[in-house]
Amino acid sequence: MAQRIVPEQMLRKPIPAASSYTALEQSIHRQINEYRRSRNLPPLTLDSRISAQALAHSQVMASGKVSFSHDGFEQRVQVIRRTIPYRAAAENIACNQGYSNPDVQAVQGWINSPGHRVNIEGQYDLTGIGISRNAKGEYYFTQIFIRSR
Repeated sequence: MAQRIVPEQMLRKPIPAASSYTALEQSIHRQINEYRRSRNLPPLTLDSRISAQALAHSQVMASGKVSFSHDGFEQRVQVIRRTIPYRAAAENIACNQGYSNPDVQAVQGWINSPGHRVNIEGQYDLTGIGISRNAKGEYYFTQIFIRSR
């Protein structure tokens, strides 16, 4: 009879509870809005319907069901369009591991990347953020930006 072996790393790094993700999501939202304020841009409103799509993408990337990519972006925004008419949409993703502040690392990475920074500074008014972590301790972040007006 085959024995199921649980990797030692999984035992040492339990996947955090949803409440810890909420704190990280709120931190990212705050950091992004602070950055936008520093550029005289209006803050983004966090919308749970958009966050649900962002979370779903982070979860499938963390699970390995899809690669670390923007694959499926059109489908995510089409689901959002069912409840939020929008004029424009964009997405930032990040993956990191081994940081005590993965949220800060993700935001700083986006700000330091010209393509991601364009999305952060874009003419958007709504956002959604989703975070997932796999058994290897890798955090996957998705932030979707929506211009509804």
